[in-house]
Amino acid sequence: MTAPVASGDETKMDQVEDLDGITVLRGGGSRRSWNGINYQQGLSGKNSGAQALSINVATVPPGGIAYAHIHDGFEVMLFIVQGRVRHAYGEGLKQSVENEAGDFIFIQPGMPHEVYNIGDEPLVAFVARSAADEWDRIIPYPSEHRPKDRA
Repeated sequence: MTAPVASGDETKMDQVEDLDGITVLRGGGSRRSWNGINYQQGLSGKNSGAQALSINVATVPPGGIAYAHIHDGFEVMLFIVQGRVRHAYGEGLKQSVENEAGDFIFIQPGMPHEVYNIGDEPLVAFVARSAADEWDRIIPYPSEHRPKDRA
């Protein structure tokens, strides 16, 4: 049995199998973009009935930036599958940390951060969120890098 298509949702719900207690999205789903990041659809409340989790795979092209933002009320954990990343974070984005393939990252709710692909290859990360709505509760944060039309 496949999950019903949700009205107004960008994801292809017919790719998801609802097996009475286990939901499967085989081979990853369709792709979509948000804030400079390309996402391979994973599972969330939008396609699996999840109430407190979502997962997907994010890709940032070489030199790409995911502009500064805050996760409003949910946690995020990342596993860097490929590439190198720098997070500018904290008040005014004055702190930074660099990570590479094999590293795990935890981002606390409400922590301002901006993501930079600092490598020569696409940055690929497995992303897990403690929110079933994926990125519906992400708030833009002021950054000198954000184009004026994306505020």
